[in-house]
Amino acid sequence: MAIDRQKWNRRDAFRLRGAVDRFSRRSPGFDRVGGGAGSTDLIVGRRRAMGSYFEIKLGANVPGAAGLIERTLDRVDVLESRLTVYRDDSELSMINARAHLGPTPIEHDVFELLVRAFKISEETGGAYDVTTGALSVAWGFFRGPRRVPDDATLADAKAKTGYRHVTLDSERRTIAFDRRGVSLNLGSIGKGYAIDDAIGEVRRHWWPTGAIVHGGRSSLFALGSPPGRLGSGWDVSVRNPFDPERPLGVLRLRNRGLGSSGDEFQRFEVDGRVFGHIIDPRTGEPASGPASVTVIAPTATEADALSTAFYLLGVDATEAYIDKHPGVAAVFVAAGTPKSLPKVVAIGLRGDEYEDDPTAPWLVRGSRQLKKINKQSHQSRVEACDLEGTGSGRSK
Repeated sequence: MAIDRQKWNRRDAFRLRGAVDRFSRRSPGFDRVGGGAGSTDLIVGRRRAMGSYFEIKLGANVPGAAGLIERTLDRVDVLESRLTVYRDDSELSMINARAHLGPTPIEHDVFELLVRAFKISEETGGAYDVTTGALSVAWGFFRGPRRVPDDATLADAKAKTGYRHVTLDSERRTIAFDRRGVSLNLGSIGKGYAIDDAIGEVRRHWWPTGAIVHGGRSSLFALGSPPGRLGSGWDVSVRNPFDPERPLGVLRLRNRGLGSSGDEFQRFEVDGRVFGHIIDPRTGEPASGPASVTVIAPTATEADALSTAFYLLGVDATEAYIDKHPGVAAVFVAAGTPKSLPKVVAIGLRGDEYEDDPTAPWLVRGSRQLKKINKQSHQSRVEACDLEGTGSGRSK
C-alpha cells in the first residue's frame, strides 16, 4: 500500500491502521509509509498483545526489516504469556497462587523486574505498588463487573495490598508473600517492560537502526533517530483529551521511554460519582487526578510505572521526585473543557525535548535547558505517534 506523500494527512493514519488490522495476530501486518522507496519512508508492523496493539516503526530501507519486526513482536507475545494475570498457567499467576506458601523460585528477568518495581514503590512512598491485585478484584476492574465494594470487602482487599507483604531473596532468587490473597498485577509496568525487551531485539540487529516501539495508548520507546533525520528525535504529539484533533504540543524523543496515565478510557459511574481505574494503593480507592500524566524516562519500564505514581502524587511531589532523578521528566494535562484548552505543566523537560502550542503555552518547571527545539519544515517532519496510540508513522 503506497501512500502519496503530498496527499498524506492525519485521517490517513486511521485508514492505514485499518489495513494493518487485517493481518493475523501471529504475523504482523507490514506497510510502507511514504511515497515509495525514499530514505525517509517507514515500515510499520502491528500486532495485538496485552489487551492492545503493539507497533514498531523503522526505516523501510533497513536490511532485514521485515524479519526484525517479526522477531520484535514475537518477544512481546512471549512476555505476555508469562506476565498476564488472565491465564492461570502464566508465570505471574503461578506466583500469585503459590508464594503465600513459602519462598517460590522465579525466573531471573521477572525477579529483576519486581526489584525495580519495589524500588519505585519505596521512592514514591507507596504511591506505586504492583500488589494491588486484590483491590482490582474488589472494584471489578479484573474481569468485572465494575462496582463499589462494601466496607468489609474493601478492608479485606486493603489488608492484602502493599509491597511490604512481599519478600524477595536475591541469593536464592525467590519470592514469598506473608499472607494468603496477596496478588501481583503488572499491568502498570508490563507494557513498558515488553517495549524495552522489544527494543533490545532491535539493538541486537546486525544493521544499526533507529526505531520506535509503542504499546497501545500509553507506552513507547524511541530509539535513535527517524530515517533521514540523523541526530534528531522522534516526534510524539501530546494528546488533548478534550479535542483529540488538536494536539497540545510535541515531544521530541531520542533514546527515551515514555508512559502516559489517565482514567479517560476506563471508568464507571455510581450515584453520580465517577470512579477511574487508577487505584491509590495507600487508600484502596480509585483516585481523582489530572486528565493525563506523561512521563519521559531512560526506559519505557520506568516511564510506565512512574506515570501511575505521578498521577497519584500530583505536581508538587512529582517535581520533588524529578529533582532527585534528573533523567526523568513529566507533563501534566489538567482537567478542562472542550471549549477551552487545558492547562499543561511540564516538569524537568530539556528545551530541545518539547514544542508547545503557541496558543496555549506550557508552564515549564525545573527546565534543564532554555533553548527550545526548532520547528522543522512541513516537508521534513516525521510524526511517529501520539498519546492516543494512533502510531501514525508518517512523512509530511
